[in-house]
Amino acid sequence: MTSPDSLPSAADDSAADASAHGPATAPPPALLLVEDDALLSSTLCSVFSAEGLAVTHLADGAAALARLATHHDHGFALIVLDLNLPGASGLEILAALRQHDRQTPVLILTARGAIEDRVRGLDLGADDYLAKPFVLDELEARVRALLRRHATLQASQQASQQPAPSSGIAPRLTLGSLAFEPLNARFLLADAPLALPPREQRLLGCLIQHAGEPVDKARLTREAFGEEEAVGDNAIEVYVHRLRKRLEGSDVNLRTIRGLGYLLEQTTDGSA
Repeated sequence: MTSPDSLPSAADDSAADASAHGPATAPPPALLLVEDDALLSSTLCSVFSAEGLAVTHLADGAAALARLATHHDHGFALIVLDLNLPGASGLEILAALRQHDRQTPVLILTARGAIEDRVRGLDLGADDYLAKPFVLDELEARVRALLRRHATLQASQQASQQPAPSSGIAPRLTLGSLAFEPLNARFLLADAPLALPPREQRLLGCLIQHAGEPVDKARLTREAFGEEEAVGDNAIEVYVHRLRKRLEGSDVNLRTIRGLGYLLEQTTDGSA
């Protein structure tokens, strides 16, 4: 007689079926949505789930802060973060996250007129933003783009690292009154230090290396940020706008060439 303990279990049957059908597929990317608007949250959860994402929704800022500020291995591939939340603001949550996690892409949702909040969010390390009200198609496209960049980042980190070249780094790059010292990671404008936030510095560093030629947005993103983080197109546009303001009154200009990208150039009349 066969004892009950020797009978095959449902788990055994499931394991056998999985073995017969080959290795299990990879789990879907996990997305965290932090949004307190019930109707919008319900809609976004449905949209993201239809995109094949595993969605976790939090409506309270304090809960999100506790989840992201202390969990170094939170497991999310992307965070969609509203800024106006009960319990803790989106900016507080973002600042706490970036204390220990610089890589997980964050897309912030902001009010249409809250430009200072968008800039502050980007300075704190957000990778892209979308102003409310927004078109769902655009949100989906930005989410897909950030997930692709994050997947590329993870793949590059898992690949074997090539040794850095021991030479070939220019000690100083100059364009008019603008100078960049790569070895010291320092910019000078008219011989005075030009203090820049880290992302603006990386962006300007890429542009000065290609001074005199237009650099398209994809190449600029890849070379300036590709090894560290995913950065959205909206964020790039904000950083370019701020760099233009910083260069105003100098003999260096950052110009948009329609269809080609951004061109860092020396002006002939000594003013940008």
